Amino acid sequence: MSKIFNESLIDALQWRYATKRMTGAVVPEEQLSTILKAAHLAPSGIGLQPYEIIVISNPQLKQQILPIAMNQPQVVESSHLLVFAAWDEYCPERIDRVFDHLTKERGLEPGAAEKQRRFAKQYFGQLSLDENFHHAAKQAHIALGLAVAAAALNGIDATPMEGFNAAALDDLLQLPAKGLKSSMLLALGYRDEVNDWNLPLKKVRKPYDELIKIIA
Repeated sequence: MSKIFNESLIDALQWRYATKRMTGAVVPEEQLSTILKAAHLAPSGIGLQPYEIIVISNPQLKQQILPIAMNQPQVVESSHLLVFAAWDEYCPERIDRVFDHLTKERGLEPGAAEKQRRFAKQYFGQLSLDENFHHAAKQAHIALGLAVAAAALNGIDATPMEGFNAAALDDLLQLPAKGLKSSMLLALGYRDEVNDWNLPLKKVRKPYDELIKIIA
């Protein structure tokens, strides 16, 4: 059930699909940690990582989320439900916290990263709150993509979900008090091979040359 893929990333991504029904079986801690570490290592603009990833395994809480997420069964049938919650604002205090941490971890002299720090404050300071959140959410979704790939490489199903009432979920999880707004969900678990109507369907993407445009 927790088979590790020895094939390439492409093979693993070919194997994965948008799982509609899950068994409720628990993803082992080691595999969950790998997925979360992949998300943690995701690139982000100026290295700010303007989001948090909330990992939910509590059945009662998932049951509360179910109607908020259009009653999609993966919410309650998943092993873990990940909520990608982006910053609502790139405030100076948040930017300072990131650069203070960077300076400390790299053993730099105070002020060594001051040019980047000032640029970040100037750039995001001129944007509206909606633009701040939109930018932060895009960064969060890079991490989500890496989590999906890491899950596939570990033989774990991962279903991204945008169909939910973000305001209601934010209230339930008390995200506004943390300066966060939910942007995406990711259900992790194992496909229900008997009840998932999507499993036997052929995986289809638009033709490669319609998506990929190479300019020589």
